[in-house]
Amino acid sequence: MSLSETPLRAKLPAPKTQRMQGITTGGALKGIGVRLKPDTLDEENVKFAQKPLGQSLFLNSVPKCGSHLLRNIVRMFVPVNQHYTAQFVQQQILDQHLSAFSDPRNLLSWGHLVFTDRTAVAVGRARQILLVRDPYDWVTARARFFLSDEFGGFDILKEGTLTVDALLNMMIFGVMEKAPPLASTFVYNAVAWLGAGAYLVRYEDLVAAVKDVDSASADEFFAALFEACGIERPDDWRERVRIGSDRKQSGTARENLTGVAVEFPSELPDLQKKMVDMVAPGMRELLGYK
Repeated sequence: MSLSETPLRAKLPAPKTQRMQGITTGGALKGIGVRLKPDTLDEENVKFAQKPLGQSLFLNSVPKCGSHLLRNIVRMFVPVNQHYTAQFVQQQILDQHLSAFSDPRNLLSWGHLVFTDRTAVAVGRARQILLVRDPYDWVTARARFFLSDEFGGFDILKEGTLTVDALLNMMIFGVMEKAPPLASTFVYNAVAWLGAGAYLVRYEDLVAAVKDVDSASADEFFAALFEACGIERPDDWRERVRIGSDRKQSGTARENLTGVAVEFPSELPDLQKKMVDMVAPGMRELLGYK
């Protein structure tokens, strides 16, 4: 039996384009693409002794929540031949990439999957990590990325007419037929996965642990993370974390984004915070933010 004929695939209904409160969960969005410089972490990975994963591992995340940071760190602890690199797995292409979760080699994969019957079945036998970010900070991070040269398809947002406030509002309420609003993004990419077997990681906790990797709190954080990943933590784990978290290796790190001519505030303005609270009441508290 080939991988494309696995029983898992047979259980899933044919993919259809669905719309749930403004979020498109099937069918690629036309004209949108991401252009990132490749990293050299595979070459770094082979310098260390690696133990194979005993179970498939999927790193799920809300878009613009530090996906590359978490992925790059975990990659340093898994043999390169277990990395699923064919695609950043998302709902609209799930049916073509079920082997990321069903391959008997127990692969490490990553992506942005919304919670539906199809996705829950697809990843049901894999270990799952769910990465989120404070919705307040997510708004500015998303706006900055949409205006960068690395993100293609939103040229109308880059032509210079829109104010910073207008751009932030679009990140909260969405861009018609192109980008879903904050509320549905967090509901289906994050909240709906809670309690369904995913291990929750907050971006802010990850960054704090990376910055102070020699601390007791970082030791505790990574011990819990690796246990959730099914990874036996080696003695040289700090060195691997430092290499994987090197911002030069991340094409989406803020300082590596090019073409962003707008100066965004370091903190979301009070008006936009109220908008977030209005469209997603209780969301931040549910995810562990106050």
